[in-house]
Amino acid sequence: MYAILDIETTGGQYNEEGITEIAIYKFDGLEVVDQFISLVNPEIPIQPFVAKLTGINNAMLRSAPKFFEVAKRIIEITSDSIIVAHNTSFDYRILRTEFNRLGYQFEAKTLCTVELAKKLIPEQPSYSLGKLVRSLGIPMADRHRASGDAMATVKLFKLLLEKDVEKTIIKDFIKIEVAKGITPKLLDLLNDLPAKTGVYYIHNKDGNIIYIGKSRNIKKRVNQHFTGITNKSKRIQNDVFTISFEETGSELIALLKESQEIKVNKPILNRSQRKNIFIYALYLEKDKDNYLNLRIQKTDGRKREITSFSTLQEGKNFLFKITERYHLCQKLNGLYETKKECFQYKIKECDGACLGLVAPEIYNARVQEFITDYSFEHANMILLDKGRTINERSAVLIENGVYKGYAFYDLNYQITNPEILKNILIPMENNRDVRSIIQNYIRKSKTLKIINF
Repeated sequence: MYAILDIETTGGQYNEEGITEIAIYKFDGLEVVDQFISLVNPEIPIQPFVAKLTGINNAMLRSAPKFFEVAKRIIEITSDSIIVAHNTSFDYRILRTEFNRLGYQFEAKTLCTVELAKKLIPEQPSYSLGKLVRSLGIPMADRHRASGDAMATVKLFKLLLEKDVEKTIIKDFIKIEVAKGITPKLLDLLNDLPAKTGVYYIHNKDGNIIYIGKSRNIKKRVNQHFTGITNKSKRIQNDVFTISFEETGSELIALLKESQEIKVNKPILNRSQRKNIFIYALYLEKDKDNYLNLRIQKTDGRKREITSFSTLQEGKNFLFKITERYHLCQKLNGLYETKKECFQYKIKECDGACLGLVAPEIYNARVQEFITDYSFEHANMILLDKGRTINERSAVLIENGVYKGYAFYDLNYQITNPEILKNILIPMENNRDVRSIIQNYIRKSKTLKIINF
């Protein structure tokens, strides 16, 4: 749990400032679960430039509670939480100073979104809260007021959690939980999981990720691990300490995140899983008569594939469909074994390429049309899909055939311009696996919307 806060002060000499306003949002990594917002009577005057900046003046604070009156609520909402702020050293120092004046020693683990942003979003022109969130497309209201700045920090921190593919933030949090010495039961872990689409991370008692998976129903899938009898399931049951997860709404983004984060984190129980995802692939060959043939073969990393498949039957089903759709020949594509003409020619659904009745140039043009339609080697596309909530959508950006990353956006902000999308994009690596994942998803999905640009 995280306590994301912002504090406004009177200004003045170092360690002599007083708090004028405080906002704390308790955040569980997905949503705000509690909040505390209050003006505070600092019992000293506000510096004029601060009053002008924040809009908070001495008259507004006369009837506000003094710090000792809100101290108990602050302790309650921050207990068992990591303090998160934009420039934490300032906010944490101010908070501790106020508690010291009451004779209470306030201690908490802290995270700074300035430092996290510098690591996870490098080369930004400015890391001030206002300029940073604006460049990232994060909406902000009530700038220089505690509630507005704290909520902007919540949204920024949520983005940073998504960008942290190494999961260092989550791992550090789990190490703090481990220090408490409480080992949760499997049923307790299961009860905290959502029955929604996303990626889940199984951690051991050291906070390390031992398994990463994706599912359209996280709770159901993890329950299968907990009740399974395979060696992997038994290892999970024995070693699991906690489970973190990220809802994605979109199955495509769940697949892409799972693929990349397994490569980055190298969980010990995922080693064999990635070897056999796409066992078969579709390749292009030219026969002795100069006709282009499409063939399903075992995946060979040395050869350039058009698309790939999890099973041979999946590949054959796809090849039958595109052979019919593009008026190709089943014999040339290896789907009909014969020394004569193919069966499709007999029923007048093939124009005789198998007999040499069609010039290779004419036939090959139809093959190339299929390749252009089904590969995105030089394509510029935005793939729009479900979001994590009913008011949200997801977008995957492909530029010049290269997968650039994904983003979530509010329905109030329609994303059709790639330049706007890049501002909120979570960059991801482009590789053979993600190309195959995207091609497979485009083939199968009925909800995906594709915008070409």
